[in-house]
Amino acid sequence: MTLLSRFSKLMMTSALMTAVLSTPIVASAATTIRLGWTTADSAVDPYAIAAHYFAEELEAVAPGAFSVKFFPSNQLGNDTDMLQGMQFGTLDAGVITGTQLGTLNKSFQLLDLPFLFKDREQAHQILDGELGQELFQRLEQQGIVGLGFAEAGFRHTINNRRPVNTPADLNGIKLRVQPSDLFLASFQALGANPVPMAWSESYTAVQQGTVDGLEIPLAVIYANKYASAVKYLSLTNHTYNALPLLMSKQALSRLPDEQQKAIHTAARKAIERQRAEVAKNEQALIEQIESEGMQINEVTDTLAFREAVRPVYERYRTQIGEDLVDQTLQLISE
Repeated sequence: MTLLSRFSKLMMTSALMTAVLSTPIVASAATTIRLGWTTADSAVDPYAIAAHYFAEELEAVAPGAFSVKFFPSNQLGNDTDMLQGMQFGTLDAGVITGTQLGTLNKSFQLLDLPFLFKDREQAHQILDGELGQELFQRLEQQGIVGLGFAEAGFRHTINNRRPVNTPADLNGIKLRVQPSDLFLASFQALGANPVPMAWSESYTAVQQGTVDGLEIPLAVIYANKYASAVKYLSLTNHTYNALPLLMSKQALSRLPDEQQKAIHTAARKAIERQRAEVAKNEQALIEQIESEGMQINEVTDTLAFREAVRPVYERYRTQIGEDLVDQTLQLISE
């Protein structure tokens, strides 16, 4: 090799090294999490609150590591569509009503047993404990990871026929219920005429008189403007509405351990905040709903309701799992 060739090679090597050293280091792109839910993106909607708090807590735990994209109001389909998306890995995460999980694993129908929990504190204690973890372990076999149980509070009854104070007041009232055979059985036991219907169809159905009303949480009544379409709200507290924050097992497993840990930590903190916010909002929501024209009554004696639905517990005991039912009944009696 001539002296000139050696010099030229040296200059090329030097130029390459300079270029490498002077190239700016680009930070890794944030991990995108596509998160869907069915209801409105409202400041008082419990689904939306859970979603936004989760994004906030992720940023606090791992600044710049995640970018959460929101898809409210059925933008990615109904609950069934989103559950399937998480199973297939085409949707990363969702806030899904616990009732819909019963379509994947019958054990989750436990949460829909009417008049099961006496108050939200009891529900939190049980769902945050071994029983809640057992439910999520069963769900993971379906390709979905449970990050925790947010809530929409208790479900109540709204309708355009009359106030509900006793089971007899439900006789013949056509109520939209979640597409769940257990909900159908529960309201049939109470004398109503329940109609299973997707959430996306519910408002139009009650506006047009296809149904007389719904069973629904307070925050969802307000956020979705049901006070303009329905006359009576009866505070029946018939079912605690758990809202699991879920993530696709495929999507989660693709992430490094550090990011997986951040997601679990953020979910726990978000759910704690969400529950407190939902509880704080309830009295204000009642006053707001009443000011918008709904007539509201409290159901003070639930004994007759409990007696009416007793056969539902026996009917679904085996389907849910006798061990889970017995464990839960033991826990709520302590």
